[in-house]
Amino acid sequence: MTRPEASETCRALHVAPLQRDYERLTWQEATPRADRIRVREHTCSCRNISYELCQAGGLVFVRRIYRSDSVVVHETDWLQVGDAERLWMRILLGQAY
Repeated sequence: MTRPEASETCRALHVAPLQRDYERLTWQEATPRADRIRVREHTCSCRNISYELCQAGGLVFVRRIYRSDSVVVHETDWLQVGDAERLWMRILLGQAY
């Protein structure tokens, strides 16, 4: 039996393969900084690493979730909306990791 293509089973975004000259991001351990965090967008969780574009307190950040034997969560700096949206797009295009 062949495995179905991701587009047949997954409905969320998938990150493009890393580009040759991708930017290596600095990720911090996730720490609770707000009572409520809104997930604005997310990538599919069918892969070991997925991402969420999150907003809280007027700032936006990207959360990286690594699933293996356990779950490890990191996040970027909290940024102004435009800066975070540009970072999100670079991650989706494989230009940043």
